[in-house]
Parts: sequence; C-alpha cells; structure tokens
Amino acid sequence: MHLAYPAVLAVLLFCTGLYGVLARRNAILVLMSVELMLNAVNLNLVAFDVWLRDTLHTGQALTLFTIAIAAAEIGIGLAIVLLVYRNSGTSDVDRLRDLADPRLRPGPDGRQHGSPH
Repeated sequence: MHLAYPAVLAVLLFCTGLYGVLARRNAILVLMSVELMLNAVNLNLVAFDVWLRDTLHTGQALTLFTIAIAAAEIGIGLAIVLLVYRNSGTSDVDRLRDLADPRLRPGPDGRQHGSPH
C-alpha cells in the first residue's frame, strides 16, 4: 500500500475541518468540523500502523482511544450547545460573549463594578 493516498486524504479532511472551525458561526457545524479533524488524525494513525507493520498495532489502539474521546467531546459539546441555545435562542458562536453577566463587565476605567451575587 502506498502511504501517499491515505495521507493526502487525511490532509484534505483536516483542511476541510480546519476551514469549518475557522469560518463557521454555528456551533453544531464547528463541532462537526472538529470531528472531521479527528477523523483525519485517525486515518493517519491507521495508515502509518499498516505501513510500519507494527506488531502491537499501536496506531489502531490510539485510534480507538481517539474515537472514545471524540464521542465524549461530542456529547459534552452538544449538551453545552443545547444549553446555550435554550438560554439565548441562538447557537451563533460570535454571540457567545454576550452571555456574560452585564454587572460583571469592566467599566470604562477597567475595574469591575458590581458583585457576582
């Protein structure tokens, strides 16, 4: 097997995911783009594992670990996105900074006004 084919595919997947993370405003699409990036890493791990003929199959073991981490990340990420959507009515990433308590924002002199309670 040539290593170039899966490596080029992984680069394309990773670049597509990176573009999605940087260009999208919807939080769900950002999470999907992160998943694309993780799948590109998984493809590289398995391809190098096969190419190097590793007897312990370390690349495949790391791929399973990465899939488990990705599942936990998407579960927690979706829970956060749903909570933000329920509280603010939008899942726009650019508007997330508006969720802070206005009483705790720094004033014109740079000091915080108000108390958190």
